[in-house]
Amino acid sequence: MTRHCIAVAAGGTGGHFFPAEALACELVRRGHDIILMTDRRAGVRETGVFAGRQQFVLPGAGIAGRGIIRAARAAMALGRGTAQARAVLSRIRPSAIIGFGGYPSVPPLLGGSLLPKKQRPLLFIHEGNAVLGKANGFLAARMDAIATSFPVVAGVPDGVPTTLTGMPVRPDIAALAGEGYEPSNGVINLLVWGGSLGARVFSDVVPPALAALAPALRARVQVTQQARAEDVDRVADAYRAAGIPATIAPFLDNVPDRLRAAHLVIGRAGGSSVAELTVAGRPSLLVPLPIAARDEQGANAQALCDARAAWMIRQPDFTAPALTGRLTELLGDRDLLARTAQAAAALGRPDAAARLADMIEARLPDLPRTA
Repeated sequence: MTRHCIAVAAGGTGGHFFPAEALACELVRRGHDIILMTDRRAGVRETGVFAGRQQFVLPGAGIAGRGIIRAARAAMALGRGTAQARAVLSRIRPSAIIGFGGYPSVPPLLGGSLLPKKQRPLLFIHEGNAVLGKANGFLAARMDAIATSFPVVAGVPDGVPTTLTGMPVRPDIAALAGEGYEPSNGVINLLVWGGSLGARVFSDVVPPALAALAPALRARVQVTQQARAEDVDRVADAYRAAGIPATIAPFLDNVPDRLRAAHLVIGRAGGSSVAELTVAGRPSLLVPLPIAARDEQGANAQALCDARAAWMIRQPDFTAPALTGRLTELLGDRDLLARTAQAAAALGRPDAAARLADMIEARLPDLPRTA
């Protein structure tokens, strides 16, 4: 395969950035050059696969959910970012650009689409959800192909080729595939995570729900929970008062080990989280983010529920009494948890980064166009 320069457009939260890093690692392994086009939230990467490579931080901001004035400012920032991206791409001439959703993908891909035909790189987006996100929806008709994480993705326009690749996950998460699920014979390990910054609703609901479990069941539970920094102490105090061993932190390190040990995961239903749960083959109780513009997380959770690979509680129904009842049912049935884990593992695609790289390479011209 000819060596190419490929631009990776990603920024914002880890849910968008982790799959971009996983793909970049695979592209580098195959001998390609990569550049990163990102936003100020992500900034220049000083560690990982992008460190020491060309990186371009572009202006931009999300428009969805903003008032008129803020939306206008965000649109102007995206316009400036698009102009800067077009200038960079005109100079570097990458063979392709792959974006991972969210507003940081818009300037590079829109800028690339505005280049003269002879300079225009191939344009791809990866959609991590079961519903096309707003940014990807805006870009989709301009793309040469769309990679998806789910077999059915609502909102994909007619006429744009799609390939089911799955969601690329970090190599240390992909390594969990095939390890299997060990039902609890005593201690029940509960993992609670809530996206890049944690979710306050889990800090409010999960501790009192666990405290209300029957004493015999409560005595078997131990918790690892992600919580916002300002909530860590009160969450830790609540578990201490209930006699429940707990590790609480704003950011969970050693995620592969924590997933490996988990008998049940409670969390959001973002594309990256769902991908990691299915690759690891872990049963989960999913609480979709209620403010997502197109209810992407609800669609993700429903896809797993339909496959009997998870359970879902909508956030208005996610109360301590409701969770106590659900956990009493789930944690008391080790066979149900094991069957659900097996169904989740059947959905996992640990080779998603390789499949996405294959999709890109299959469309690249056999001509040297390196940075």
